[in-house]
Amino acid sequence: MGKLKTHSGTKKRFSRTAKGKISYKKKGRGHLLRKKNASRLRRLRDKGYLDKNFADKIKKLLPYS
Repeated sequence: MGKLKTHSGTKKRFSRTAKGKISYKKKGRGHLLRKKNASRLRRLRDKGYLDKNFADKIKKLLPYS
């Protein structure tokens, strides 16, 4: 059987943790940072984690991660 292809858009946006969760970088940290308050920027610094139902779909797109 041949190798599975990894979805190139997904591999740029998501990564798998050691316990198998799917993490991603939160949106809103790219530009226009002066108008966002400090507590909001602190929250955006943390990684986000997908819930189980959506994580299963992403894991199919990242077969070798």
